Amino acid sequence: MSKKKYIPKYPMIWQKDDFYIEIFCSIPNIATGILLTTDKAKFIIDPGDGILRDLNKNISKEEMLDISDVFISHGHHDHVGGVWSLLTYLSVVQRKNPLNIFFPKGCREIKSIHNAFLEVYSNELSYKINLIEIDKRKRLQRKSIVIHPFKVNHRELNDDGTSSYVPSLGFKFTYNGKSICYGGDTAYCESLVKMSKGADLAIIEAGALEEDDETHMTMERAAKIGQTAEEYFLVHIPE
Repeated sequence: MSKKKYIPKYPMIWQKDDFYIEIFCSIPNIATGILLTTDKAKFIIDPGDGILRDLNKNISKEEMLDISDVFISHGHHDHVGGVWSLLTYLSVVQRKNPLNIFFPKGCREIKSIHNAFLEVYSNELSYKINLIEIDKRKRLQRKSIVIHPFKVNHRELNDDGTSSYVPSLGFKFTYNGKSICYGGDTAYCESLVKMSKGADLAIIEAGALEEDDETHMTMERAAKIGQTAEEYFLVHIPE
């Protein structure tokens, strides 16, 4: 079976039966936004700036109220910049069910956004927000989907030229015998190689221009990992 290679043209859509994922965008330093659904589940992954606009264009208000879980790969602004607007909208439309936000252990950004949001809106908030800090050892099951978080190797550059590890995770979503591996932002790491191999879809970032980049992967390296899955998307490629 020939492998399919995808160069970003957003939105990027993949579907097997009722297992569906749509990547609205994944642009370095701008925004990421992903919707994953089955007939019984609606998840958001990395709600960057514009996520509310993209959801509103693609699903109904009733479907937006059905979103049960948000998964955060790491706290950089292009992956969490839309959290505030999403939380606000769900309160404006009088959501009643709790919303779960799963995020990497040690990710300060999500806690800061949550605390600031509650400071402004706690008196009028119509639903409960559950912050759930996770690490690579905690496998989850939500709405018949098994979620396997795994540690990835994402770093950020410091002013002195060194780099520091960013609390970050990839996620493998398995449903009805099909699996989607989403690596988030990462340099090369064995955990991503392992989780991508044999997946029905691998979503691999390719944000590096040079091979010695400590924060991302080149398109060539990302594609080699993607080719071990049945199909793959290359995302987070600089425009």
